[in-house]
Amino acid sequence: MTTPAPLTADAGIELEIGGMTCASCANRIERKLNKLDGVSATVNYATEKAKVTVPEGYDPALLVAEVEKSGYTAALPRPQTTTAGEASDPADKADPELTSLRQRLIGSIVLTVPVIAMAMIPALQFTYWQWASLTLAAPVIVWAAWPFHKAAWINLRHGAATMDTLISMGTSAALLWSLYALFFGTAGTPGMTHPFEFTIARSDGAGNIYLEAAAGVTMFILAGRYFEKRSKREAGAALRALLELGAKEVAVLRDGVEVKIPTSELVVGDEFIVRPGEKIATDGVVVSGTSAIDASMLTGESVPVEVVSGDSVAGATVNAGGRLVVRATRVGSDTQLAQMAKLVEDAQTGKADVQRLADRISGVFVPIVIVIAVAALGAWLGAGFGASAAFTAAVAVLVIACPCALGLATPTALLVGTGRGAQMGILIKGPEVLESTREVDTVVLDKTGTVTSGKMTLVSVITEAGVDRADLLRFAGALENASEHPIAAAIAKGAAAEVGQLPTVEEFSNIEGKGVQGIVDGVAVLVGRESLLAGWSQRLSNDVAAAKADAEAEGKTVVAVGWDGQARGVLVVADTVKETSAEAIAGLKELGLTPVLLTGDNAAVANRIAAEVGIDEVIAEVLPQDKVDVVSRLQSEGKVVAMVGDGVNDAPALAQADLGLAMGTGTDVAIEASDITLVRGDLRAAVDAIRLSRKTLGTIKTNLFWAFAYNVAAIPIAALGMLNPMLAGAAMAFSSVFVVGNSLRLRGFRSVAVR
Repeated sequence: MTTPAPLTADAGIELEIGGMTCASCANRIERKLNKLDGVSATVNYATEKAKVTVPEGYDPALLVAEVEKSGYTAALPRPQTTTAGEASDPADKADPELTSLRQRLIGSIVLTVPVIAMAMIPALQFTYWQWASLTLAAPVIVWAAWPFHKAAWINLRHGAATMDTLISMGTSAALLWSLYALFFGTAGTPGMTHPFEFTIARSDGAGNIYLEAAAGVTMFILAGRYFEKRSKREAGAALRALLELGAKEVAVLRDGVEVKIPTSELVVGDEFIVRPGEKIATDGVVVSGTSAIDASMLTGESVPVEVVSGDSVAGATVNAGGRLVVRATRVGSDTQLAQMAKLVEDAQTGKADVQRLADRISGVFVPIVIVIAVAALGAWLGAGFGASAAFTAAVAVLVIACPCALGLATPTALLVGTGRGAQMGILIKGPEVLESTREVDTVVLDKTGTVTSGKMTLVSVITEAGVDRADLLRFAGALENASEHPIAAAIAKGAAAEVGQLPTVEEFSNIEGKGVQGIVDGVAVLVGRESLLAGWSQRLSNDVAAAKADAEAEGKTVVAVGWDGQARGVLVVADTVKETSAEAIAGLKELGLTPVLLTGDNAAVANRIAAEVGIDEVIAEVLPQDKVDVVSRLQSEGKVVAMVGDGVNDAPALAQADLGLAMGTGTDVAIEASDITLVRGDLRAAVDAIRLSRKTLGTIKTNLFWAFAYNVAAIPIAALGMLNPMLAGAAMAFSSVFVVGNSLRLRGFRSVAVR
């Protein structure tokens, strides 16, 4: 076995924990780890992982040893030998615990159903039915329930009591009492009958057996455990789906020759070929070729994105058009896909404050229940009831009090909620983020790239009298197509979209600071500032000049066009509002939030954009470094602020805000500083993120209420002898299944875009 290297300062590590059966187990391991010097640990029962922060030079083997001393197993993370898109060892896909639970559950159902039927239906109680019940029930109580007995014994050796202690004590006591009644009492007498009762009756107990209760409790709890385990796997399906999205092989160019290699062997700088219909192997930049990229599986956007040489592409997206040559820029764990998966995993491993409360309660819950069970036993005996009635009440308390539902209330909802968010392109960095969304009342929106597209677009064409619009676009578009300026690119793109193929330019030249000139179809054309045309005695008419002034007053950029000695018109370019922004703002208002537009642009531009999308409050002409001060000022006014941005200059404000949401189309710095990453460049994703977060938090509260209410109500009922132990076991298992089922309802969460 290779000795793991000591970790660096403030290193974080995840341990895979085995043997946990309830939240009490997780709470116990967490306490043990946190007692180690310099160690800070969070153990999550649902994900079966411990997230541990340790000081520099700490030997991670000590963490494993501490967990094993507690009676559980722990494994250090294995080295990553595959990329995000590659399938890992097939054995990883199998779940031995789930398989074992399934086998034990099937066996217990086959053996227990006849036992319950005979106990409940007197007509089926033939002469030696009680001995047949023992033959069928004993394997269930001993073999099927063995995981409970084993866990209870391990915990007992370490002076602890968990949910398994309750189950093991209850079923073992029922079996032992039944053996006593059969061999030393009157229960083994041929022809003995045993009518089924919902409540407990006075008797001496020597004629009663409780094999159906012990076997039934085991069967129901195994069923609950099985469905819990399976549901946890389903809840984590979004993460596994992310990891399996990528390509498995890639055609790399080596000395001009195509070579097929696994994606795990790609290195930064490799150039690889992506043919139509193939997945892009890793993040990169297009070297040659043009195509449309289907990124729906990664971003949720249904419309393919056109890419040309120089454009960035993400791994796991699909080439829907022509042949591309891509140069790898990020590989392995650095890719967007791998980072998305890591964000989801981090979110699912963390803990919210509300979950810590549940864990603390479950940690002291088991000893209290044992005390109540003993007290119930003594009270029944002291009141003059038979040992059978007293024993049955105590067993009912033990089996109905299992804190499964309490322990699963929060982690299952987090698993499903964050997993569903990942499917929708909403990456929630941690469970504590969910609680932030509850209090937010103000949303600060960066303008460029968030509310608007962040790209210049041709929005208006104003021609002089008698000038054909198509001619203006054709001449200006052809000339600007030869320029690399962003405004020129916007004009060329807009012109090509309207008039089609643009003609070739001759004698092109750039006049620095003023514009460009050249010959198109034998005509000398000028495109640029009004002063450029004036230098050639080409002047705009009063009407066109007035329209130009109006556009510039709104913050738009205006380019003048002239040829054959005359000004022919102007082209208006602007950063356009995203089509979905107005709908998103309306959605934010429906959630009770006040949207605020924050921008460095002048007030005229900001007010125009705000009016277009329905924002009433505008903060304009703010320097990039001052955005964080704006957020701080709003907070000082008592507002709980969410910030949505995408640029490097938004990062401080995103970090300062009570809730930071970064557009995934933005910079890595902004994404790192945020609490929630919106993979889609659609502002409606912010609405979805807040809705989903609040929905998940509401589900957690519902789950916790059910778990608390169930235990508070059920334990006294059982202690008073009003509940048969077998029904108590069924009710306990149902409470866990209810909690998991309620959490799984989050899988049906829908985006505002499809409602």
